[in-house]
Amino acid sequence: MRILLTNDDGIHAPGLDVLEAIARQFSDDVWVVAPAEEQSGAGHSLTLGRPVRLRQFGERRFAVSGTPTDAVMMALRKVLPGKPDVVLSGVNRGANLGDDVTYSGTVSAAIEGALAGIPAIALSQVYEKEGMGDSVPFSAAEAWGAKVVGPLLQAPFAPRTVINVNFPPVAAADVHGIRVVRQGFHDYARGSVVEGTDPRGYQYYWFGLHGIEHTPGHATDLEAIQDGYISVTPLQLDLTHDASLAALAGRFAG
Repeated sequence: MRILLTNDDGIHAPGLDVLEAIARQFSDDVWVVAPAEEQSGAGHSLTLGRPVRLRQFGERRFAVSGTPTDAVMMALRKVLPGKPDVVLSGVNRGANLGDDVTYSGTVSAAIEGALAGIPAIALSQVYEKEGMGDSVPFSAAEAWGAKVVGPLLQAPFAPRTVINVNFPPVAAADVHGIRVVRQGFHDYARGSVVEGTDPRGYQYYWFGLHGIEHTPGHATDLEAIQDGYISVTPLQLDLTHDASLAALAGRFAG
């Protein structure tokens, strides 16, 4: 089995080492192609206005001077000797839950694999507070990663779908189990914009993270993480709202 690993935290991110350890429990044919620098929040963006450069860091280990999408495209078209059997993206430092998946470079890297017809899984480690940097604990992902990925590798993937996995911000021993759940939606008003002044006296703004809302009575990824479970959510890339097709078509009929 050939496995392609990527992320949005960059080639030197601790979570990528965690992901590689997980992947090597299933195969020795593991390739790493990741952004050279952190690309959190890059979404499914593609670099078009400047050249993308490729740098090799070791056998089957490469960095790309671009986005997570760039990294997967370069892996599939220039680096790997053949098509991988699966794309694993992560393990991200921080949650990719609810509607935040639309911003996520981690999820978008998996999406690029899915668009190429390859089963793809995004993995993220939730943490409790801001400002932790590289001290984010990955114990839940380390202990449970193979337990989640193993069954998924045996599962059939519908075309143009990805699996989004989030590990809760608890010690491995405190994880209650695994839930397959729907994507939730955050309360948009909970986002924050942090305002400050730089050393030269100019004002700046920094987008802050928001907390995870509990959604009682709803089987969503937000609730699963809040309850100490690993969330597993299948996402589809077809964004068409089928229920609106007929009504909109009627607006333009004869």
